[in-house]
Parts: sequence; C-alpha cells; structure tokens
Amino acid sequence: MEEVGENEANPLHFNAENQIRRNSKEGFFLGWILRPFHWFKLLAEQLHWSFVLGVVVVYGISQGLGVGLSRVSTQYYMKDEQKVQPSQAQVLIGIIHIPWIVKPLWGLLTDTVPVLGYRRRPYFIFAGVLGVISMLMLSSHRNLRLAFALLSLMAGSAGIAIADVAIDACVTQHTINHPSLAGDMQSLCGLSSSVGAFVGFSLSGFFVHLVGPKGVFGLLSFPAGLVVVVGMMLRESPAPNFAYRKVKEKFVDASKAAWATLKCQDVWRPCLYMYLSLALGLHIHEGMFYWYTDAKNGPLFSQEVVGSIFSIGAIGSLLGVVLYQNLLKNHPFREILFWTQLLHGLSGLLDLILVLRINLKLGVPDYFFVVIDEAVSRMIGRVKWMPFLVLSTKLCPAGIEGTFFALIMSIDHVGMLTSSWAGGLLLHILKVTRTQFDNLWIAILIRSLLRIVPIGLLFLIPRSDPNLSVLPSEVLRMKKGDNMVEPENVEMASLVNSI
Repeated sequence: MEEVGENEANPLHFNAENQIRRNSKEGFFLGWILRPFHWFKLLAEQLHWSFVLGVVVVYGISQGLGVGLSRVSTQYYMKDEQKVQPSQAQVLIGIIHIPWIVKPLWGLLTDTVPVLGYRRRPYFIFAGVLGVISMLMLSSHRNLRLAFALLSLMAGSAGIAIADVAIDACVTQHTINHPSLAGDMQSLCGLSSSVGAFVGFSLSGFFVHLVGPKGVFGLLSFPAGLVVVVGMMLRESPAPNFAYRKVKEKFVDASKAAWATLKCQDVWRPCLYMYLSLALGLHIHEGMFYWYTDAKNGPLFSQEVVGSIFSIGAIGSLLGVVLYQNLLKNHPFREILFWTQLLHGLSGLLDLILVLRINLKLGVPDYFFVVIDEAVSRMIGRVKWMPFLVLSTKLCPAGIEGTFFALIMSIDHVGMLTSSWAGGLLLHILKVTRTQFDNLWIAILIRSLLRIVPIGLLFLIPRSDPNLSVLPSEVLRMKKGDNMVEPENVEMASLVNSI
C-alpha cells in the first residue's frame, strides 16, 4: 500500500520506472542511455511541453548560452578595452548584476500589472528588446566610456533578469501544484542552464579571439532576440476588464502578503542562511583571471584556453545536476548543505596549490590542474545551489509566486553582490593588481576558510522532507489574488497556430 501511495503521489517517477523496466528488456545499457530522454519526455507530459520549452529557451539559451558567452567577453573587455585593475573589475562585475537585486520589482509588475491585457507576454518581449538594444550599443561604439559601457551591461543584465522572473513564476506555480516534482523541475532548469553554459563557454574563447569582446556582444543580441520570440509565442488568457486604477492597491496588497510571509520564522531563517552562505564565500574570480592571463610566473592562458576551462566547468555543473537528480534530491536539506558547504571550502584550496605552483612541483601541468579544479568546484557549487532553489520554490505562497520567488532570489543576489564587493575590497587591501600577485594566495586562503563558516548556521535550515511543503498552514491558506495567473492559463503556442 505504501508503494502504491508513493507512485500515485509522484506519477512521473512511477511512469519513468515502468519505462526503465521496459528498456531493461531491450538491454541494460540501452535503458540507461535512453533514461534521460524518457525523463525529459515524461516531464513534458506531466507539466506540459510548453513549460519545458519555455524553460529551455530562457534558462538554456538566454541565460546559459548567453551568460557563457558574456562572462569571458566581459572579463576581456574590462581588462583589455577599459584597462581596469582586478579589484575594480571585481566591483564592476558586481554592479552589472544589480538588476537582479531588484527582481521583486519585476515580480510585482508581472504578477499585478498586465500590459494590453497580458501579464507575461509583454514582459518577455520587453526583456528581449532591452537585451538586443544594449548589446548592439556595446558592439557598435568605439572607445565607449566606462560609465556608458557599464550602463549598457546593466541593461543587458536587466533584460535577462526580467525574463528570468517571468519563467520563475511559471516554475513556482507548477511547484505548488506538483510539489513532488519540485526537484525534477529544478533539475530541468539546472540541466538547461548547464548545457547552454557549456556551449557558450566552449565558443566564448574562440569568438573573443576571432571578433574581439565587442564582436561577442553583437552576437549576444541573438539570444536576447529569442526571448522576444518566446513572448510572441506565449499563449495566455487575457485579464478581462482589468482595473488599472487599482494597480497601486494591488502593489500594496502583494507587498503586504510578501512581507507577512517573510516575517514567518520558517521563511526568514532559510533566507538568512542563503544570504550568509553566499556572502561569506568571497568572490576573487577577477584576481584569478588576471593571474591566469597576465602573471609572469602564471600559466599565461590564451582566450581559447580560458573559454575551454570554463566549458569544462559547465560540464562539472551539469554533473552536479545529474548527481542531485539521481542521488540527492530526496535527502534532507541540512544533510546535503553540510557536506557541500564543507567540500566547497576544501575545493577552494585547489587554487592555493595552483598559485603557489605546488602542482608543478608534483609534475601536474597547469591546464590539467585548472580544468580539474574548475570542474570539481562547479560541480560542488551546483549541488550546493540545487537545494537552495528547491527550498526557495517551497517558500512561495500561492498568488504571489513570481513576486516572492523574485524576493528570495534578490536576497541571494544581494549575498552574491556582498561577496563580490568584499572580494574586490580584499584584493585591494592585499594590493593584488594587474602586475602584482604576491598576496593572491592569502586572499585564496581567507576565502576558503570563510566558506566553511556557514556550517555553524545550518540550524536555520528546516529539517523537513524536501518532497513535502515547508510553509506553515496559515501561509498556505493565504487568499490568492483574483488577478494572479493560473498555471493552466499559460502555455506556449506554436507559431503556426498563432494569429
């Protein structure tokens, strides 16, 4: 009876297991090879193919592929075009991601303010157009001043963030209706992002070498254009007779509901942990990047090599998704976070071995050591991030899913911004510059030690089963707004059927 109940609660897993049994008759290895494809197909059947397509476009192409291309191009743009120091670059990279901090604003807009009767389509279109314009501005202007370049990069980041909020709302709505599939949905998001990032990073170094950083910015207008296509394809039931005079009232109601939820102990404690876990893991990526490419006693990697290193890191991230999906998604949050936080700190010491050149004394080439370091670090980071995403979706009350999930993600991005700026300050204090890297090892050691500190704060994370609801009953009974989008009202329509 217990087995029947479990299968009824999670039909996707039940169907997948039956499909795998049929595959085993054809051959054990063939069944395992086909297992991801069957999982993808069954996920589309359970949650509707339109949802899966939307996730792939936004997470895989816009964020995964786009961010994969932009990260390397932005780093070289800051270093070679704008001639900034590592500590400055670290701070500027953090500023570029400020639009992600104001995600609750985008969430409030998509949840409460329809445009021409639609709540999702116009925001996808606006996000894509904003991304296209900003990337073309960067690619077409010569000797663009740093301030204007920074504004253009922030506009591109805002376009990605707005599209992310719209698709996040769909993910959260499905999570509320299918709580047992929360892990599968986040695995789909992570899989799309990781595959897209792998392709983007693999091509980034080649394109930077071929057309330069500004040329890559021009290419980034294509992923943004696909977001426009998503908005055009989105079939959505219009909001009938929407009273725009009540927009302010709806903003206030949604804000009050979000604040009431955030004050709940079962909600603010995990949010606090997520912030501290991210903020204490200082980012010194730009210091390491400058050391990779400019240090006289460093590896002196080329653009193509840097891109290939990041692509291997994307594979590590993908392995982290697969590991979480197949082995860890049913484990308690605290258990996973304890081990991943510990391994996250220990993996940071690999950079210390590299900078002190211990790997060469052991006969390990720089490139081989760096790709192993990148793959391991990204895999651990992804496994550490997956429980955060699953927990975040479970903290969102019905009716303000987009707003509240955006609020949680903005808290996380404040943690990342804190980490980035604190890392830039640390590089500045230790006098790590474009040509001076003597104290970089100290920054690596401090960062690695701080990564372990959040283990002492795990009491903030709930002990509950990850497949069960986290919110208390009074929050779950919160009245849903009359004008919020229902999951069944949002789907992707083919271009052939759209008029």
